Amino acid sequence: MSKLHLLVLTSVILLLGIVSAAAQESTVESVCLVTDVGKINDGTFNQFAYEGMLTAAEEYDLETTFIETAAQTDYAANIDTCISEGFDIVVTVGFLIADATLAAAQENPEVYFIGVDQFVFEGPANYVGIQGREDQSAFLVGALAAMVTESNVIGGVFGIDIPPVVRFRNGYEQGIQYMASLLGKEVSILGVYIDSFTAPDRGAAAAQQFIGEGVDVLFGGGGPTGSGAIAAAAAEGIYVIGVDKDEYFTTFGAGETPGADRIISSGIKRVDVGVRDMVAALADGTLVTGVNPNTAEIETSIEDILEASEAEIDLSALP
Repeated sequence: MSKLHLLVLTSVILLLGIVSAAAQESTVESVCLVTDVGKINDGTFNQFAYEGMLTAAEEYDLETTFIETAAQTDYAANIDTCISEGFDIVVTVGFLIADATLAAAQENPEVYFIGVDQFVFEGPANYVGIQGREDQSAFLVGALAAMVTESNVIGGVFGIDIPPVVRFRNGYEQGIQYMASLLGKEVSILGVYIDSFTAPDRGAAAAQQFIGEGVDVLFGGGGPTGSGAIAAAAAEGIYVIGVDKDEYFTTFGAGETPGADRIISSGIKRVDVGVRDMVAALADGTLVTGVNPNTAEIETSIEDILEASEAEIDLSALP
């Protein structure tokens, strides 16, 4: 692993938008998680949410199960399965499952619902939404991409153009532009949304197209679709950036997968922390109402972080 990869940019802030019951004595004993389309070992978003549930379950001795969603049309049925089997908490993963989650929460006030990437500003008292500041971690990896590029053509392959993914893309491209201006570089940015999070082959095809247009650094911001993009790009010798989890350890098998030496960072989104914290708050009766920011409490500014990164990252160490 190169020196650059050791400086994985993990700065991300989660905002927990909560409309829920006030703190009270808990009777929670079980949790059921419904994935977005995909699996719990996807190496990115679903997996991190699942790991967060398991962490809380171990701490509070909770029964757990999960349902992997095969198609968006299965959202409501999968949630209903959790409810019918008597689970106290239902965790649903993803922006697209929000409508089904809201409907279930309204119809089942005795069950708690935690929605990852779901915006709960006005809703039933048993529904919690976890939101992220994807733009902030993406800004940092975008700045890194601008530092690393030699062709001055930088790319990004993204999933469905829903708000969290749009924030990833916007932050990434703004980070590129910011650092490029500091370095006096004129860069071109290529990006595409793909209307699926589970299409690694389409991600790979988009990556190949961008490589043909001169891209030498590529960000994959769209679950397994993005992972397919960076795996294909890395195999061609292109520097790549992962998302959600540290994809050096997932997509690239901790260095065992070909191309592992080309991943320079990941824009990590701590979905696991958000899920763990909300399940724990329900389990120990400490959940409070309102909008609660859960920050990394970084004392320095983004500009300071970028300046320090530029000074410390040894680009000559890149293979």
